[in-house]
Amino acid sequence: MKPFVSPKKIVAEEGSIQAVEEVIRDLNPKRVLIFADPVVVEVGLTQNLEALLGKAGVEYKRYTDIQPEPPLEVGDRAVETLREYRAELVIGIGGGSCLDITKAAAVLATHEGSVSDYLNLSGTKTLTRPGIPKILIPTTSGTGAEVTDIAVFSLEDTKDVITHEFLLADMAIIDPELTYTLPPRVTAASGVDAFTHAVEAFVSIHSSTLTDTLALEAIRKIHGNLRTAVWNGSDKTARREMAWGSLIAGLSFYNAGVAGVHALAYPLGGLFKIPHGESNAVLLPYVFDYVWPSCLPKMKVLAKELGLPLGGVTDREAAKSVVQALRDLVTDVGLPTTLKEYGIKEKDLDILAENGIEQKRLLARSPRPFDVKTVRQVYEAAYKGELNG
Repeated sequence: MKPFVSPKKIVAEEGSIQAVEEVIRDLNPKRVLIFADPVVVEVGLTQNLEALLGKAGVEYKRYTDIQPEPPLEVGDRAVETLREYRAELVIGIGGGSCLDITKAAAVLATHEGSVSDYLNLSGTKTLTRPGIPKILIPTTSGTGAEVTDIAVFSLEDTKDVITHEFLLADMAIIDPELTYTLPPRVTAASGVDAFTHAVEAFVSIHSSTLTDTLALEAIRKIHGNLRTAVWNGSDKTARREMAWGSLIAGLSFYNAGVAGVHALAYPLGGLFKIPHGESNAVLLPYVFDYVWPSCLPKMKVLAKELGLPLGGVTDREAAKSVVQALRDLVTDVGLPTTLKEYGIKEKDLDILAENGIEQKRLLARSPRPFDVKTVRQVYEAAYKGELNG
């Protein structure tokens, strides 16, 4: 049985960015490299962090060559910068792509080769050392990247990952105050991403009592607060609940795994550069419309947690009501619910299916098996916006 795994330390409360001081005292680094999203720097979210480092008398450098859905060359530049700067601590502050770059760079800086050498699907090298200590600080409530050992990179027509426990944070800091300025679209996409983590972890074939407990609490928090966080971003209670929900969804999916939604989302990001959270959102109801017959008892639990009527309702009817509720959530937060809305053509579905079926690491966790035919059927349903029944 696989043990439950998480970062060494997790600090989760408002103002918790101050916990960086503890790591500085323990490690006494001479040089720190901060990986930060450019927009995070622009809106001033690194100011407190830099003030803490300055107060401690630590030399630091800020690195902002970060892109959403990062291609391999962005990762390679980050690794080379860290090797040259010889930092003794790295801090990532930003969205999921920034945190993924931080994790990969921190480990690969002490290895030979490039990012491509260590990819899951095509890499030929193995990680052998834990690398440089790292602190991960998310500024969105969604990706869960701060508590996973996964770094995602965009290839020409799909995505691939580096995954190893060496990529886990030495400290993950979840400070809801850093999410207060997120615009609605980013709040929506990252929030549905976190919600997808929770529901996919819950129905994963690798789920456990512990991951189910975390997933269900995340579902309650996210479903109950996402709409408010999107349309009334100044509501601090909703922002806090989203931050906690994202954290525990991340812990759940890191241990139970995600499956079909994420597998089919990767080619959307690779081929059409659709942001990861939106790729998950547009596919979420259609993937569950395919998998629900294989996990009816859990779909009924989801119906209860989503507040759907259960009196006189069959398990099948409850499951189908969950599928509709998933699409309603995506609609309510203002995100597209069809592939057509992203400019995807029907002729593109075949290449999407060919790339989607290659995500075997993810598809293996699905409660209902996929083949290339069923993958294409899901893409076609998402293209047309059609749910069965």
